[in-house]
Amino acid sequence: MNAMSSPVASASAPSPAPRPTDSATVTHPWRLGPDAPQSHKPWLRALGWFLMQRAGWSFSGQMPNLPKFVCIVAPHTSNWDFPVGLAAKWALGFDAHWWGKDTLFTPPLGWFMRANGGIPVVRSNKNNAVERTVELARTRLHFALALAPEGTRKKVSTWRSGFWHVAKGAGIPIVLVALDWEHKLVRLGPTVTPDEDDPADGIARIRAMYEGIRGYDPSRQG
Repeated sequence: MNAMSSPVASASAPSPAPRPTDSATVTHPWRLGPDAPQSHKPWLRALGWFLMQRAGWSFSGQMPNLPKFVCIVAPHTSNWDFPVGLAAKWALGFDAHWWGKDTLFTPPLGWFMRANGGIPVVRSNKNNAVERTVELARTRLHFALALAPEGTRKKVSTWRSGFWHVAKGAGIPIVLVALDWEHKLVRLGPTVTPDEDDPADGIARIRAMYEGIRGYDPSRQG
């Protein structure tokens, strides 16, 4: 994915499809900008870097130095995406919330999910999750929501629109993050704005930017 920092990509000029960029690879130490949502837990950041390095993963690109944004992470084709994404979150010191089905928040692991930013969602009432998250984004000085737009690791033909409605409703941009399993890179950026009136048009524009990125199981990519 072509790296971009805080400048926001125009809706009329989509960024090129993601491609490997060796010169953009960032090694430890790696820092978020001062305005980005941060956890400020050095021990957790060190653990995240240790886990990523042991697994052979690194970063390319740059997170925007913005106080609020929605972050989408794709492609999502395996249960292994979650631990890689969590290790990356820790390594960056990135304070991001995420949605998970409510059954994930029961004992014995419910405390762990909440401690790492999880927001339980009842699948029968997803509109309420969007409304609650928009309110959180509006009222907090710093806020980030990270979601897998497919909503499942199975092959899908369309992405779910929750991330779009949160960004549109809160008036905040969307940061594209790719899990590039072929090169073991977490690709950060570009940043786009949800300018279209029709979510389907905007999501199609964003989805095209992930062309060429291979997930853990390419057979499950839509």
